[in-house]
Amino acid sequence: MTPSQARGVVVINQLNINSRTYKLPSAPTIVVCVDGCEQDYVNQAIQAGKAPYLASLASSGTVATADCVVPSFTNPNNLSIVTGAPPSVHGICGNFFYDEETQSEVLMNDPKYLRAPTILAEMALAGQRVAVVTAKDKLRSLLGHRLQGICFSAEKADQVSIAEHGIEDIVGRVGMPVPSVYSAELSEFVFAAGLSLLRKERPDLMYLSTTDYVQHKHAPGTPRANDFYAMMDGYLEHYHREGAVLAITADHGMNAKTDSVGRPNIVFLQDRLDSQYGAHAARVILPITDPYVVHHGALGSYATIYLRDAHDARRQEIMSFIASIRGVEAVLTRAEASARFELPAERIGELVVLGERLTVLGSAAAQHDLSGLTVPLRSHGGLSEQKVPLIFNRKLRDIGDARRLRNFDVIDLALNHLA
Repeated sequence: MTPSQARGVVVINQLNINSRTYKLPSAPTIVVCVDGCEQDYVNQAIQAGKAPYLASLASSGTVATADCVVPSFTNPNNLSIVTGAPPSVHGICGNFFYDEETQSEVLMNDPKYLRAPTILAEMALAGQRVAVVTAKDKLRSLLGHRLQGICFSAEKADQVSIAEHGIEDIVGRVGMPVPSVYSAELSEFVFAAGLSLLRKERPDLMYLSTTDYVQHKHAPGTPRANDFYAMMDGYLEHYHREGAVLAITADHGMNAKTDSVGRPNIVFLQDRLDSQYGAHAARVILPITDPYVVHHGALGSYATIYLRDAHDARRQEIMSFIASIRGVEAVLTRAEASARFELPAERIGELVVLGERLTVLGSAAAQHDLSGLTVPLRSHGGLSEQKVPLIFNRKLRDIGDARRLRNFDVIDLALNHLA
């Protein structure tokens, strides 16, 4: 923290968090993470005349492109955004992982796995009014870790209390029933709740995180996708008119994962490894796995593998075998993956596997329920979903063309680099 003297009173005007310095907000600042926002969704909505406010930011604001964290999944990227740091710092490297200490496969949504403070919690400790609204409850405990402020999910908005969430009766204020977790309306509730908070509580910093249900179901430019972005565009314009600074990014992109007739392109890695090397030679972990798998069947373009026999010759043999499988883009060792993608090495397997743009990776076919895939599979997780939007309603300054922009730069840019 950096103090300055004002009439004998010590005033804190900036904070140092995870080796970065952040100015305190000078106006209500809203950071929006649009889950699954492949850039073409915005482009197509603008071309269709459905997103006039977003279109206007090309001249009045800043429209750029950033890289998200790989694996391009929800938990690692949301936590990178709110800590301003990669997973090697905050520790969250998937939605799901194999905990070698307990020898169990577990969801990575418990704050005990978080290794760094969030910008949100630190801002609140410095006296700033902070609010968080997330679509799914799975993120609430991580995003709200040690946060003295408002934090709730749209999924469980009817269960909020002052004691636990810092607010009450948000359903009555928003005027919407609690939507299904598998709906576009869950994200709309996030935006509507954000507008209510902006008008009444006037947070200094607010973080809104949506769900990618629409993006998993509908390709860019389709009527349902354009309608979703039209809804979002309307709320963003309302935020702007209320005087907010807007910073918009995504946790990951989204791609079709099918062949030319719409059938899922799936490499079942566990089945392939068991067939080649016998059962129990390798354990395949799919970090996309979370409590909400209906729309993607726990299939994404990133997997990590634990080997029973991990000596160099055996590991190289298995890597060569996996690399020969059609649909596999890359196979990396633990050291290579942790260095390239800034991951905590002790929380990934001996190997990391990436699927090509049109391919997802599974474990064993018998472990995936694909009955919920009523439309052609769309998913994420690999390098092909790394490019995401980075949009502000003001002009960026003093960043230079050489800087690699990341989605987790969004709060730094919003607080330190906007005109």
